[in-house]
Amino acid sequence: MLRFDIFTLFPDICAAYLQESILKRAQAGGLVQIHLHNIRDYATDKHHVTDDLPYGGGGGMVMKPEPVFAAVESVLEVGSRRSEDAFPTSDFQPPTSAFRTPIVLLTPQGRTFTQAVAQELAQHERIALICGRYEGFDERIRQHLATDEISIGDFVLTGGELGALAIVDAVARLLPGALGDPTGAEDDSFMSGLLEYPHYTRPAEFRGWSVPEPLLSGDHARIAQWRRREALRRTFLRRPDLLLKLELTEAEKRFLSQAAEELTQGG
Repeated sequence: MLRFDIFTLFPDICAAYLQESILKRAQAGGLVQIHLHNIRDYATDKHHVTDDLPYGGGGGMVMKPEPVFAAVESVLEVGSRRSEDAFPTSDFQPPTSAFRTPIVLLTPQGRTFTQAVAQELAQHERIALICGRYEGFDERIRQHLATDEISIGDFVLTGGELGALAIVDAVARLLPGALGDPTGAEDDSFMSGLLEYPHYTRPAEFRGWSVPEPLLSGDHARIAQWRRREALRRTFLRRPDLLLKLELTEAEKRFLSQAAEELTQGG
């Protein structure tokens, strides 16, 4: 079982999404545990303050270190990392083997979340996700508590909750049994390095648009070949950068050359 601990100032944002569809079934089936922790509960002052003005001035507020450290250390039952184990401020480094549970900051400054990162995280038994707010975290949280930083894209959101949910969803669906079909995730976009091939369902004809004949043939070899070629074609048209990372057969290279010629002629 994989356990997620999500640390947030707004747990209600996450709760509804976690109780629907695949994530709901994965929890009910004992594949995943997802725990929400309100960082405000760990602030010790009268008003449960979790943010303050930045030193040096400037707009916005910064999340204070005390409640974040207290929340994570209490839930994970770990002590603060020693200062000599801190990552250098100029260049984030991946976690060392000393930290068995990844403690992930959701921040625009983190490494970009990809399917490969999802597969990496799926190997762990427990993952902690810390959702940022306001102008971000006190730097000491990054230096002395977090073991990883992840961004879901080159844009800025109001908080890290959507990023945390994206990670939970992407990682949970990789767990055996989460999708019902044991091979359900294998054909997902990016799993093979390609975008996913097109899908069709009933009716076989809709408003004059027909389902491609190979999919109706019952010939599994033809279907597999069609799907592979259409995945190649779609990737070539929409994300050609992904093809640079793949080892293609000579037949696949010829197919892509033909697809490029057809595109040129069509333009």
